[in-house]
Amino acid sequence: MRAITVQDRAAGVDGLTLTEVPHPHAAENDVIVRVHAAGFTPGELDWPATWTDRAGRDRTPSIPGHELSGVVAELGYGTTGLTVGQRVFGLADWARNGSLAEYTAVEARNLAPLAADIDHTVAAALVISGLTAWQGLFDHAHLTTGQSVLIHGAAGGVGSLAVQLARDAGARVIGTGRAADRAAVLGRGAQAFLDLDADDLRDAGEVDVVFDVIGGDVLERSTALVRPGGTLVSIAEPPTVQPSGGRAVFFVVEPDRVRLADLAERVRAGRLTPVIGAVGPLSETASAFARRTRPRGRTIIRVVEEPASPPV
Repeated sequence: MRAITVQDRAAGVDGLTLTEVPHPHAAENDVIVRVHAAGFTPGELDWPATWTDRAGRDRTPSIPGHELSGVVAELGYGTTGLTVGQRVFGLADWARNGSLAEYTAVEARNLAPLAADIDHTVAAALVISGLTAWQGLFDHAHLTTGQSVLIHGAAGGVGSLAVQLARDAGARVIGTGRAADRAAVLGRGAQAFLDLDADDLRDAGEVDVVFDVIGGDVLERSTALVRPGGTLVSIAEPPTVQPSGGRAVFFVVEPDRVRLADLAERVRAGRLTPVIGAVGPLSETASAFARRTRPRGRTIIRVVEEPASPPV
């Protein structure tokens, strides 16, 4: 099968190549997925798990990418709950070969069924961004109706879904970004917008929750905005200072089949829309990784081109 592989950690993005690799093996409780669409995180070539397995052993050449949508092609021994030919989407294990391939092995528990009316590209864009937004807002910050939340990077893949989920939960939402992001952020349900280049973050006032996807100075300045009893959540880097009377949390997204199914139902109901920044073929993955200026939203790789719909 064809896959994007990387052999040399020092080469970074320049080491990404499209090559032929052996078909993956389905271990116990695994599913082999025929990947139709996949996503990646630009910084994952710096992650230790990209290069070694859970025991610390070298596993190069590695296949990056971890979010995927596709069709079940094979079931491993003992796998239950899914069937061959079923549409699925989910999150591949961090320390195993990933989704930027024609086939990949995934633990069945990390996959959720995908309805026929959700495009694979949309589903792939929902996985990491949707789970991260939900887990940050509700599992870690415990956001509830009537509370206020400041969401940094509110026009991006994670931030845009966080805005929609927080507003749907009945929270007051303040989004941040660049000036060009204002209309998009407000259009997705934020009640207020702050320009990170021109506005003072203190104009947000005290909030119950800060959701940070940027880190650095933005994260540091946000600590003072958390009211007593509130929470600052970051996926960019561990906060170095705890809010006065509150708490700070750093987390890495975890697979969750039940939550993925819930997010997909929200998409079907029109209550949630992932932001897709760019879509390209498997052969252009290296250039997508290397892109310095990234479009808003997730970059998705179409591994399989869907057949055109018949004329009506």
